[in-house]
Amino acid sequence: MSEWTWEWSGHDPAGERLREALCTLGNGYFATRGALPERRAGLVHYPGTYVAGCYNRLESAVAGRHVVNEDLVNLPNWLPLRFRVRGPGREWGPWCSPDTQGPKGHRHVLDLRRGTLTRSFRFRHGHMTVGVEQIRLVHMDDPHLAALRTVLSPEEGNGEVEIESALDGEVFNGNVHRYRGLGQVHLRHLSTGMREPGTVWLSCRTSASDVTVAMAARTTVTGGEWPVSPWLSRTRHRAVHRMIVPLGAGRPVTVDKTVALFTSRDTAISEPLGEAIDRASGAPGFPDLLNSHAAAWERLWRRADVRVPGEAGRILRLHLFHVLQTLSPHTADLDVGVPARGWHGEAYRGHVFWDELFVVPFLNLHFPDVSRALLNYRYRRLPQACRAAARDGMRGAMYPWQSGSNGREESQEWHLNPVSGSWLPDHSRLQRHVGSAVAYNIWQYCEATGDQEYLHTRGAEMLLQIARFWAGLATYDPRTDRYRIRGVVGPDEYHDAYPDTARPGLDDNAYTNVTAAWVLTRSLELVGRLPSWRRGELFHRLRMDADELPVWQEVSRRLRVPFHQGIVSQFEGYDDLTELDWDGYRARYDSIRRLDRILEAEGDSVNRYKASKQADVLMLGYLFSPAELRSLFGRLGYRMDDETWRRTVDYYLRRTSHGSTLSELVHGVVLVRARRAEAWKYVHQALQADVADIQGGTTGEGIHLGAMAGTLDLVQRGLTGLETRDGALWLDPAPLPALSEYGFTLFYRGHWGLGIERRGNTLEISVPDSEQSPVRIELPGRTVTIAPGRTRAITVPDDVT
Repeated sequence: MSEWTWEWSGHDPAGERLREALCTLGNGYFATRGALPERRAGLVHYPGTYVAGCYNRLESAVAGRHVVNEDLVNLPNWLPLRFRVRGPGREWGPWCSPDTQGPKGHRHVLDLRRGTLTRSFRFRHGHMTVGVEQIRLVHMDDPHLAALRTVLSPEEGNGEVEIESALDGEVFNGNVHRYRGLGQVHLRHLSTGMREPGTVWLSCRTSASDVTVAMAARTTVTGGEWPVSPWLSRTRHRAVHRMIVPLGAGRPVTVDKTVALFTSRDTAISEPLGEAIDRASGAPGFPDLLNSHAAAWERLWRRADVRVPGEAGRILRLHLFHVLQTLSPHTADLDVGVPARGWHGEAYRGHVFWDELFVVPFLNLHFPDVSRALLNYRYRRLPQACRAAARDGMRGAMYPWQSGSNGREESQEWHLNPVSGSWLPDHSRLQRHVGSAVAYNIWQYCEATGDQEYLHTRGAEMLLQIARFWAGLATYDPRTDRYRIRGVVGPDEYHDAYPDTARPGLDDNAYTNVTAAWVLTRSLELVGRLPSWRRGELFHRLRMDADELPVWQEVSRRLRVPFHQGIVSQFEGYDDLTELDWDGYRARYDSIRRLDRILEAEGDSVNRYKASKQADVLMLGYLFSPAELRSLFGRLGYRMDDETWRRTVDYYLRRTSHGSTLSELVHGVVLVRARRAEAWKYVHQALQADVADIQGGTTGEGIHLGAMAGTLDLVQRGLTGLETRDGALWLDPAPLPALSEYGFTLFYRGHWGLGIERRGNTLEISVPDSEQSPVRIELPGRTVTIAPGRTRAITVPDDVT
């Protein structure tokens, strides 16, 4: 395999779901899993096609209750293309499939550079041997097109091949086994039809959200002799194009299937079905589609490629490939957020959590228009967040932990523990820190791009409403002379209540309180920057009173952060919990990543133990530089020196099960600064999370987008110490032997293609020639200014202690 390709040989039924997820092709508008074209959904295969942000709600009966879940909808399958041959004996063989025939040389090749998936194999029936090559693409230039080329090359024998190309509407949401007790059929009002000479179409609507979805497929055959007996047929759920073609040795037959997909959510269309038929019928041939598709990918790689030698570099490029397929320049025109599992599967129901926290900082420096679109997804749902806060008797905006179509809280109220088979109350909606993630991304975007217009308008509205919520949620405690935030759940997610109590939520989660203080501080800073007329407009629009600001100031300086034994406590009372027998549980179970499920199945509760699913307190070291972390704690009246932070890192490192793919990523980034010698262990695990499916089957339900983007940002910001603030690029490189060489280009305040390369102890920064102002680089103890068209080599420490 080269640095640009990934290969899978043979046919492994147990590994098909993982390969299908990793071989998903998409363009930011829609994505299709890397399923075999001839197979329908079953225990082994799962073809899935998803349009970004296309959701639907269904009601289900769960544990004697009626619940409503909103899902990313699995749309009609455009892939179906199957074939079978018959020789001189006139007997048809079985439909060709690795599940039935065991083809020879079965191989998939994912080409990252061109964005294609190629499959090749040979099969035999009677005296006939046929080689098959299939190449597919989901077009990166025209987001509504996809194509599949199949070349049948007879190697010996003569006969005929029957080819069936179809659009299949008999689909359901069945990618995630633990959801199968819930409603699965989201599509209604299916209709199919034909448009001569070789185009079929399918139209349907989602049952509740009433989104119309239309597909059209044009199938053509070239080579050999002209097809015998082509015909079109349809049922209510399937539109089929069949043909019988003569086969002879040395005469390859090429079948090209070109598909167009539109929905009623699209802009600049008349109606979806007519657009789909016109686009499919009038699309260029496969060679032209492939050329324009590859050219679009070349433009993306030029703007975003991260160059790291060796296996780590191969994986990073695969991660970037999937980030770009989920959030491409086409996303800038859509109303979508960051799906935690990409558009690659149905885990988490396609919902938007806080994963943008790990994605937007990378996109800011490559595709700022996409970052802005993701922030606009949150802005459009600001009224919903304000209504949610008001229902809880609060002012400001309370963003949901899980968001979908309209921004209401989509977190389930009950979840299934697959280990015990029990349905349990789900309190994850108490993760109020999602609002701080939205605020953080607004600030990061505006610092990276210098987009003051956004900061002073939509960004300001969101920031101030989130700040209002934190100021109102914090209550003064005269006993401690501190403000406290009670009844929340932190990023850890394991702990959702105190032991043996019925009230959900915890008090003074350190991550929640510190990030809330950060939001209040940044909001006060922004208000102070605004021109008086804009401040007046904003206060009037938000119905704010200037008397609120002194309260923000007070809360931002007096929020409580609990400590124990010189260590930041994850929440108030954490030190009172019982120590877990980690060695005992590791000896008894193959994996304890999902320790919460194991303990519940044993009749116990993780709430009783000092055990975390993923980084919680340590997330502060992921978001903020050491200097900013010291400043934040100092503003709150606490001391955060290097020794306190190291003790805190060591403490939680020993008590974390890493039940989330984000956990190793965060620990790796934190350890690059705190305990460099151990960092690579966690960075390596973060890189392997999806390619090796270290969570045990979860990647087949969709890749982990936050972890993938986070590994890219680990190079871009973690190893360089890169920050964008105060009109400068701040760099504080941290050497990591296994990633000692790297390079990337970025966009920074009008400079397209600003390059950063590290080799050994030399950091080379190049600013492309332009009319823009020079770039100010702030390094520890020195400032460097680089004019457009110039390159500067800087010596940096290379110790690895």
